[in-house]
Amino acid sequence: MVHPTQRLTSRSMAFVLAGGRGSRLKELTDYRAKPAVPFGGKARIIDFALSNALNSGIRKMAIATQYKAHSLIRHCQRGWNFFRAERNEYLDILPASQRVSETQWYLGTADAVTQNIDIVDSYDVDFIVVLAGDHVYKMDYEVMLQQHCDSGADVTVGCLTVPRMEAVAFGVMHVDEDDRITSFLEKPADPPGTPADPNVALASMGIYVFAWPYLRELLRKDAADPQSKHDFGGDIIPDIVKHGKAVAHRFDESCVRPDGDPAYWRDAGTVDAFWKANVDLTDFDPDLDLWDREWPIWTYSEQMPPAKFIHDQEDRRGVAISSLVSGGCIISGTEVRNSLLFTQVHANSYSTLEYAVVLPRVTIGRRASLKRVVIDSDVNIPERLVVGEDPEEDAKWFRVTDGGVTLITQDMLNRRAAAQ
Repeated sequence: MVHPTQRLTSRSMAFVLAGGRGSRLKELTDYRAKPAVPFGGKARIIDFALSNALNSGIRKMAIATQYKAHSLIRHCQRGWNFFRAERNEYLDILPASQRVSETQWYLGTADAVTQNIDIVDSYDVDFIVVLAGDHVYKMDYEVMLQQHCDSGADVTVGCLTVPRMEAVAFGVMHVDEDDRITSFLEKPADPPGTPADPNVALASMGIYVFAWPYLRELLRKDAADPQSKHDFGGDIIPDIVKHGKAVAHRFDESCVRPDGDPAYWRDAGTVDAFWKANVDLTDFDPDLDLWDREWPIWTYSEQMPPAKFIHDQEDRRGVAISSLVSGGCIISGTEVRNSLLFTQVHANSYSTLEYAVVLPRVTIGRRASLKRVVIDSDVNIPERLVVGEDPEEDAKWFRVTDGGVTLITQDMLNRRAAAQ
């Protein structure tokens, strides 16, 4: 077991589940998995789970991939290649590779761990922290591990405290006064409140802490059950609630944030949520602090020149107001407001961007006017394109969300060009 002077994270591994498509992001996940979607100007969504693990003191990690994993694997190879085996540090990428059967990919979240039991065994760890690779947040997993040991739980489940009726989209924990989980309800129509406050509910974050020997045996039992879907939320956790001891860990207790700030967690899983989470970073005092050097978000940093702003005429001025502009961008006579531009965006003269989230390597043609948009990477916006003024016209060619955000991809632009 863990020596008294060791941090619990030093005897733990993080197992990141990163195989999901994230279909609610629509065309943004046509060519990449949701954890590989860019976020915040230079990071990818998966960088938050990995950075939390690294900053917490975990130096052994595994990433299970499945759906269209190339860009995710490439990102991890480039940005997370600093682990050194001679220091007992590891980061393994575990694509679904038919290790159990020539016809069997990962059947569920639990099966993704089951198929790699021998690899986890080789890490020689006492605890495993199972993480979703597709959420944006800052969290110290050491705090959750400590609660797990102190409570004697078989599993500790990370939980968000949310208004009760907002929990209908989550798996919800019904707990007693000691936060022991008495039932687990998947997307209930009438979520239960907490003993201390009936107006709030505890929603699962998809974060679980187990002692590895205990989980290994549970996974082998689950794999032999033909009725199981081999899923943590659907099978493993409800089984422990019924036959073991499951305890809720409240995110408020381990969230990394300035004193007094609200706990920040986002599932940027829809186009509207993705757009808002990125645009919110342009606020004067954003809820998510990307400038925090005490708990940085590590990522692959391309070697880019500084952003460049050129032209200074009345109607042709390169300017950005309340915006984030990444390296390699050229703002050539373009007005940018309340927008987030990833690397290598080239915006040409007389164009305007307002409340725009522009992914890497996009070119904005002259006299384009774009408002409330998400532009996928490697897109060439034609000259004089106007988006954000006429939703009906926009919807003929692009995806317009219920929230009034327009998603633009190169495939959409090609279809528009072919029709005109």
